[in-house]
Amino acid sequence: MRAGRDALGGDGPVTPPVWPGQELEGGPREECGIFGVYGPGEDVARITFFGLFALQHRGQESAGIATADGSRVAMYKAMGLVSQVFDEDHLHRLGPAHIAVGHTRYSTMGSSTVANAQPICCTSVVGDIAVAHNGNLVNAHVLREKLLKDGVRLESTNDSEVIAVMLARAMDRGLEGALCHVLPQLHGAYSLLIMTRDRLIAARDPYGIRPLCVGHLGTESYIVSSESCALNVVGGTYSEDVEPGEAVIFGEGEPRVLQIQPKKRHALCVFEFIYFARPDSKFFAKTVYEARRRMGAELAAEAPTKGAEIVIPIPDSAMPAALGYAEASRIRFGEGLVKNRYIQRTFINPDDRMRHQGARMKFSPLRETIEGRSIVMVDDSIVRGTTTGKIVRMLREAGAREVHVRITSPPVKFPCFYGIDMADRKELVAASKSIEEIRELIGATSLAYLSLQGVIRAIKRPASVFCSACFDGRYPIRIPRKVKISKMMLEACAQATEIPAEVEETEA
Repeated sequence: MRAGRDALGGDGPVTPPVWPGQELEGGPREECGIFGVYGPGEDVARITFFGLFALQHRGQESAGIATADGSRVAMYKAMGLVSQVFDEDHLHRLGPAHIAVGHTRYSTMGSSTVANAQPICCTSVVGDIAVAHNGNLVNAHVLREKLLKDGVRLESTNDSEVIAVMLARAMDRGLEGALCHVLPQLHGAYSLLIMTRDRLIAARDPYGIRPLCVGHLGTESYIVSSESCALNVVGGTYSEDVEPGEAVIFGEGEPRVLQIQPKKRHALCVFEFIYFARPDSKFFAKTVYEARRRMGAELAAEAPTKGAEIVIPIPDSAMPAALGYAEASRIRFGEGLVKNRYIQRTFINPDDRMRHQGARMKFSPLRETIEGRSIVMVDDSIVRGTTTGKIVRMLREAGAREVHVRITSPPVKFPCFYGIDMADRKELVAASKSIEEIRELIGATSLAYLSLQGVIRAIKRPASVFCSACFDGRYPIRIPRKVKISKMMLEACAQATEIPAEVEETEA
């Protein structure tokens, strides 16, 4: 692919909003997954459906697919899981086509409504275009205000529509001209899939904060995905990552690579390795599963647990780390919690009594494993602390004599402005409490976190290629000083306020 380098529909029905189930989640909220296919002769809508199915862990609020056949763009999107949104009839109506882009969403900017679901489709001088976006722009409010002053009517309250409209308005410059004009104006994190009637474009911000990779499907077809695990699911093979600042154009012949902006530095979100990505995905040619297993081993070295009898994970993301901790500490590994893998998202709201059950709706303790024993409970992160406390109480009620909590990431002290739903520092328990205070809050016998150095050792890549701002407050992309960036910033017209001093304009 690098040989080609250059110098440079309708919406689905409005369904009731899903129950977020936030009290069931202990870690940071997910982001989004994007998937695209350029495949002449392929059933691209069906391939994209299964690609999104593999990326479902990245977002469960809405899903959508847009397709193009060379003359028209068709689209369907709705609220819910991928399997809830699409059926055979929907996929049939999206074809035949040879290009598709898909999106599965967790809202990180804008509320959870069908208007904010993606892809976003806009009309341009070259016909309809569709855009799918993973990430957050820190200057979305500025760009949106410019569009409104120009008389543009916007249908949603997310930054993804801003990107789509800007690209559509710039298409009179030609495709490459539009990319070169619009992408440098976007400040923040973005991995994009852009589809015209006859082209698929993949683009990534100059820091590469959100992942994006390219794979082959046969000899003439290409796949682009947030994670490599989705390539395997549809029978594709990994080729390479879209590099920071690049746009890759897929059409007839070999893909062409445009270096739209100079690569600043690679700053992939380190939480991809810790929590977000599926364990069978790879970044920097490193398997996420093995990195998490080494994090557990590093944690055992940094925070041993004398006298513990069994190591249990919080399923599923902490499973590899718990195995690594058990192996390194020579403490028996066991499953102490059974996860209800079907709770995820539902259109049925729980009543107050069930809502207060919280973690019990998602996890059930195995009393035979934990009763009377000293337990090491391994998890990937503590963000708000509420769910961790509920699980510790559940284990104690099931008979655990001691519950030692071990976390395979450092304390999350700073908000994320780049596409993870934790942009309010008041929600972060480690921002205001010491480790001992958090231990008391969650009711653990002991509490220890893996150091950032331990995380980096486990991944086996230099710290300089990651964004770790949620741990150390060093933001690779400047955050506007006078803007309160929040999930609902484009919905609320409240007067802008200063952001906390800890997240002032910085650049590592």
